[in-house]
Amino acid sequence: MSKIDELISELCPEGVNIFELGEVVRIRNGRDFKHLGTGTVPVYGSGGVMQHVSESFHEGPSVLIPRKGSLGNLFFVDIPFWTVDTIFYTEVGDALEPKYFFYFLKTKDLASMNFAGGVPSLTQTMLNKVSIPIPPLEVQREIVSILDKFTQLEAELEAELEAELEARRSQYEHTRGQLLDVSGDLSSHPLRELIAELCPEGVKSLSIAEIAEVGTGSSDKKDSAISGLFPLYVRSKNVEKSDTFEFDETAIIIPGEGGVGDIFHFATGKYALHQRAYRISPVDSRVDPKYLFYAFKVLFKDHISSKAVSATVTSIRKPMVTSFSVPIPPLEVQREIVSILDKLDALVNDLTFGLPAEIAARRKQYEYYRNKLLTFKELETA
Repeated sequence: MSKIDELISELCPEGVNIFELGEVVRIRNGRDFKHLGTGTVPVYGSGGVMQHVSESFHEGPSVLIPRKGSLGNLFFVDIPFWTVDTIFYTEVGDALEPKYFFYFLKTKDLASMNFAGGVPSLTQTMLNKVSIPIPPLEVQREIVSILDKFTQLEAELEAELEAELEARRSQYEHTRGQLLDVSGDLSSHPLRELIAELCPEGVKSLSIAEIAEVGTGSSDKKDSAISGLFPLYVRSKNVEKSDTFEFDETAIIIPGEGGVGDIFHFATGKYALHQRAYRISPVDSRVDPKYLFYAFKVLFKDHISSKAVSATVTSIRKPMVTSFSVPIPPLEVQREIVSILDKLDALVNDLTFGLPAEIAARRKQYEYYRNKLLTFKELETA
């Protein structure tokens, strides 16, 4: 940073000129590539490289800006490439270092410029109006050098954290499966002494029909309300909002189709429910609801795979749920299992705690320094 300060003090102490992109960059449309053969030249769309072809459309370096779709998905390309019509490529003038331009654009919230009601879209006219500070090339290149190093360092640190997080997830899933396996060989079970003390004759399994009430809701996704007071559980991992509620209870929520065996919600209190989602509300005092939730997450997919309407587990019916059997140890064992898994789950999944928060903090720190490097005093004109 000290070298940047010295260069700015020497080369542009009074500030830098601000230009509109249209003055320093030419934004070009991509085109179809289906007439080309297979090769080594990458074809970029708004989501990234689509395939490789035999000819290039542009030689680079260039900054690619999505025209439709993921508007913040920018690419810097310094090799020959091809682009389709969902992404712009750019030709940069002599006053602008292409990689500097790339880093600058990453500070802009391009998604907020979306003008379309359906697929997010940008136009050349809108992009041409974006203001960009252009310091001397020497300053730009030093900024690029710093941000390249920051980017590499951030990627390395993030990779280490992601690897550790993945290891934690694997450890959590192993421990979760081990804890819920209470009806087989308990010699390696973490709670084997407690289980042996409280149920020396073994653990009995009960069907959902014996321990819970099972039913569906009457709501649809169209009933959702952005400012609704109550959760509306639909058939996805996302939870909508509703102005009204249908149930006031503790329940496990699963979809009746799509995501079966992968999507589970633990509902407490008042909520609304999609007509093709199931609620499993424990009614047996021998069952801890949260224990049943974890049992569903670990054991239900194997049960339902052999009973679902399609081989890909896309649709289930009530009898497939009520016939699901779960080992039910004494409540003391169930609650100890829940206590362990709640802590592990928080460590792995809660974005305000543990490694995910550290990853988010690293990204925020990088963005802070990047934005600081790319902020300049504007040169006053007479």
